[in-house]
Amino acid sequence: MAQNLTAEAALAREPAAAARRRLRPPERRQSAGSGRRGGWTPWLYLAPALVVLAGLLIYPIYQLGLISFLEYTQAQVSGGEPTTFKGFGNYAELFGDSQFWQVLVATLAFAGACVLCTLALGCALAVLLTRIRAVPRLALMLAALGAWATPAITGSTVWVFLFDPDFGPVNKILTGAGLSGFADYSWTYGRYSAFALVLLEVVWCSFPFVMVTLYAGIRAIPEEVLEAASLDGASAWRIWRSVMAPMLRPILIVVTIQSIIWDFKVFTQIYVMTNGGGIAGQNLTLNVYAYQKAFASSQYSLGSAIGVVMLLILLIVTLGYLRLLRRQGEEL
Repeated sequence: MAQNLTAEAALAREPAAAARRRLRPPERRQSAGSGRRGGWTPWLYLAPALVVLAGLLIYPIYQLGLISFLEYTQAQVSGGEPTTFKGFGNYAELFGDSQFWQVLVATLAFAGACVLCTLALGCALAVLLTRIRAVPRLALMLAALGAWATPAITGSTVWVFLFDPDFGPVNKILTGAGLSGFADYSWTYGRYSAFALVLLEVVWCSFPFVMVTLYAGIRAIPEEVLEAASLDGASAWRIWRSVMAPMLRPILIVVTIQSIIWDFKVFTQIYVMTNGGGIAGQNLTLNVYAYQKAFASSQYSLGSAIGVVMLLILLIVTLGYLRLLRRQGEEL
């Protein structure tokens, strides 16, 4: 009994943390060690997807960068001449070409216009969905998702038919409305009218993503907040600008960055609707320009260099996107 009292007195003099460690059962210590060993378990589950991504992304990017540093034309493809290393010669030739800078500026302007129009239409329709009844809301959602699900080449072909100078219904409707200047008018002949036509098609197939995403975000806003702003006499525009937009800022950032990435690398719509870049290349974007250099002119090295430049631009945008997501996570 005296030994038990001595042990209890010694235990009482120990710090609380030491006592807890001493009294912790062995099963708990074993579970903590197994938790540390299980830190590799998520990576084991992700390993198959990482292997597939490495094969589909890393190796093609490596080949793209390698070809951009080589002299790689049709002669090298057929084995008629040996492949030579040019270093940054392809990039020097590319940056010294005035057409490249014109195409780059046109691509940035076109992508910026597409993003602005997509966001404006998507935001407006998202707010509209919250103000209409169930049946019209369902019809609008189905129509928008139908546009979103339409393949790019199919949608581009349909839009070309709608604005066809001879058989398109748009010109006939405008002519019937008294606008005689649109009789036999070719929308793809002029540079700006062709870009405007492609912009309409890109916005048509892109706004549903913005609309559905923002609509989900608006539905998550407490109704009491919107009701309080309405009772204070705020207009619909003021409610959107001062209440909804700040609360939807994380979602707006996500859809904006993704729209920039998508619209910057538009290819199918430009190629199909302008027949490969328009008259004398007046409607070229970087994607179509790279295609022409690589496959139409067999200058695979220059085409690869353009691809690397586009990759770097999109990488900068993606890193900015990830940084914003990380900052939002820290704020939350």
